Amino acid sequence: MLQDGSADKAIEKREARGAVDYVALALTTFGVGYIPGAPGTYGSAVGVVIYLAGYWLYPYLGISIFHMAGRTLSSDAIMWATVGVSLTLLCLLGVWASGRTAPIFGRKDPSQAVVDEVMGQLITFCFVPLSVTWPFILLGFLLFRFFDIVKPFPIRTLEMLPGGLGICADDIIAGVYAGVCLAVAYAAYLFL
Repeated sequence: MLQDGSADKAIEKREARGAVDYVALALTTFGVGYIPGAPGTYGSAVGVVIYLAGYWLYPYLGISIFHMAGRTLSSDAIMWATVGVSLTLLCLLGVWASGRTAPIFGRKDPSQAVVDEVMGQLITFCFVPLSVTWPFILLGFLLFRFFDIVKPFPIRTLEMLPGGLGICADDIIAGVYAGVCLAVAYAAYLFL
């Protein structure tokens, strides 16, 4: 929530109706949005877990996709295409789901909605190779949390966008800021 509460205003509340609302709730909360304390941090941690799962599973998935494609594309090209398509889908679904569930929670930007933190954290890691080490994973996590909390320009203004776009856009840009900083730190590490 913002200090002045402007982005987390109450909105007309409604009850969840049917399977579509419950699917949207599951996607919006990622199972951790209801945990008291720091749901945004928990959502970012889910993003790290997804990143690590992708890292550990990709060698198996990448090889099968590479053989199925029957092309001469490198496995890195296939990996980045897969990441790009998956992240785009997550962002589109996240914007839809968070916009649909905000009235269920009765808040413009409910704290239970953590899909935006998941996508922002995953965007952060798109700026470095998949093989980064634990210190860079931790740094990426901390950088994203920093930009998500501090919200430098224009991040805070993006919260004013309507519906799910306002919920997610600020975290997407925070992920880009964090990713650029992480890439600079990684490049400095390589050249020092």
